[in-house]
Amino acid sequence: MIVRPMTCDDLETVLDLQQAGAIVALAEVFPQDRFPFPRESIVARWREEIADPAIETYVAVDDEGDLVGFAATTGPELLHFGTRIDTWGRGVASQLHDVVVCWLRARASQPVLFVFAGNRRARAFYERHGWRATGISRAGDFPPYPTLLEYTLPTG
Repeated sequence: MIVRPMTCDDLETVLDLQQAGAIVALAEVFPQDRFPFPRESIVARWREEIADPAIETYVAVDDEGDLVGFAATTGPELLHFGTRIDTWGRGVASQLHDVVVCWLRARASQPVLFVFAGNRRARAFYERHGWRATGISRAGDFPPYPTLLEYTLPTG
């Protein structure tokens, strides 16, 4: 797997990957009949983040050159993270996670992220990789504004 900077040319593929994963993983958080995936808002946010020098956006590609994951960071924070559904359970997310955490640790000793309280799969993934909930929460950016939980990755 190769992790490289994301470009605007990657956006359609990233959006397809992100939307498919969100529909499956966040079905309880964002019921699609009431809160469909906000594709236009998400693509606009990605464009802003790609252009923002304070935010680093990445894609992961496999040996065939197919996009299999994405991530974005700013300072010590992991902003976005996901992998293609057909890679779930195959170690791709762990590989991407380890690369991104290495880069985060180069900037801060204690990386941070926010994850939806109702996203049990993601929370279990992060906890298996050493992340710990801090007890801090905030509302999400999109209706129905579900709770996001803060996690940090302690040193060691």
